[in-house]
Amino acid sequence: VPVAALVALVSPLLVDTASALLGPVEDRLAQRFVDTASARLTDVAPIVVGITGSYGKTSTKAYVAHLCRPWRRVVASPASYNNRAGLSRAINEGLGPGTEVFVAEMGTYGPGEIAELCRWCPPRIAAITAIGPVHLERFGTEDNIVTAKQEIFGPAQVAVLNVDDARLEAVAGQQQARGLRVWRCSALDPDADVCARPLGEDLVVTVRGEPLVTVAAPGVQPTNAAVAVAVALELGAAPEVVASALATLPPVASRQAVTTLTTGATALDDTFNSNPAGCRAAVAAMDRLASPAGKRVVVTPGMVELGPRQRDENVAFGELLAQRATHVLIVGWTNRAAMLAGVATGSPGPTVRCVDSRADAVAWVRQNTGPGDVVLYENDLPDHYP
Repeated sequence: VPVAALVALVSPLLVDTASALLGPVEDRLAQRFVDTASARLTDVAPIVVGITGSYGKTSTKAYVAHLCRPWRRVVASPASYNNRAGLSRAINEGLGPGTEVFVAEMGTYGPGEIAELCRWCPPRIAAITAIGPVHLERFGTEDNIVTAKQEIFGPAQVAVLNVDDARLEAVAGQQQARGLRVWRCSALDPDADVCARPLGEDLVVTVRGEPLVTVAAPGVQPTNAAVAVAVALELGAAPEVVASALATLPPVASRQAVTTLTTGATALDDTFNSNPAGCRAAVAAMDRLASPAGKRVVVTPGMVELGPRQRDENVAFGELLAQRATHVLIVGWTNRAAMLAGVATGSPGPTVRCVDSRADAVAWVRQNTGPGDVVLYENDLPDHYP
C-alpha cells in the first residue's frame, strides 16, 4: 500500500515534468501545421465558433453542429481536439472548400493558451459553458480559471455564456461593456436570452421569455443545450429549424450514453473526464433509469485534477453514492481512501468492492447484474494513475 500511494503521488508529477520538457520541442514541430491551418482558415473563411469551459465543451460543440447542419455546411473539431495540435489537425484534415461554420473546442491548462489559439483561429462567436474545479492543480483557484477561459472573447464579436454561474454573469457584463453582443443562457431563468429548463425527462426551451419548444431530452445537460441554441440563433438559424433539430440531439460518446449490456442490465457510460457537477448529474440519470427492485451499481476511480480539493470532492462523491447506489466498485488506488471514507457514511449503505482495474470491475458486472439493474461507469483514468 505505501508503494502504491507513492506511485500515485509521483506518477502525475513525472508525466507533467516530461510534458514540460518536451513542450518546446513539440511546439516547434507543430508550428508548420499551425501555419497551414491558419492559411486554410483564411482561404475558406468560415465563421469560427469557439467553445470553452471547465466541462460541457465537447457536448455543446456537438449540439451546435447538429442544430446548424440542416441549413449550414458545418465542420466541428472531432472528439476532444481542443489544443494547438488538435485544432490545427482538425482544420487541415477537415476544413474543405465551402465550409460555412467551423466549431472549435478550445481547452487550456493555464493562462495564455486560449489567447494563443485565438491568434490563429479567431472566433467570431465565443462561448463559455461552465466553470468548475477542473485542473486546479495547475490553476490554483477557480477565479484563475475564469480569467483564462475568458481569453476566448479577445477577437470575438459575440459572447455566449451560462449565467447560472454568478462568475460568468459578471463576465457577461464585462463583455457587454466592451461592446460585444451577449447571449445569456440559463437552466433556471425563463427570462434569459435562452433558457433550457428541465421538466422531468423534457427540456422546456424559451427565447427571451417566449416559448420555442418542449422536447424529450434524456441525458442532455440543460445549459449546454441553451448555449447551443443561442449560437445557432446567432448564426441565423430559423427558430422552427432549431426547434425541430432539438428533438433529435445526438448522444455524445462517453457522456451519459445509455446501452444495454449482454447481461440485460442497462449501462450508463459517463467515463470521459468527470467533474463534481457531472458526477452528480450522472447519478441523477442513474436514478431515473433504475427500477425499484434493481441494483444501482457505480463503477468509478473517482475524480482527478482537482488540486487541493480532490480528496474532499471524492469524499463528497462517496457520500452521494452512499445514499443512491446499492453497489460501488472503486477502481484503483488513486482515490480509494477518499471514496471509502465517503461511502462509509451510509447506513446501511451500499455494498463496496475495491478492484485493481476497470477490467476487474467489468468482470464483476458481467457475473452479478441482469435485467432491471443499472450500471453507471463514472470516469476512466489514464494509465499513469494507479
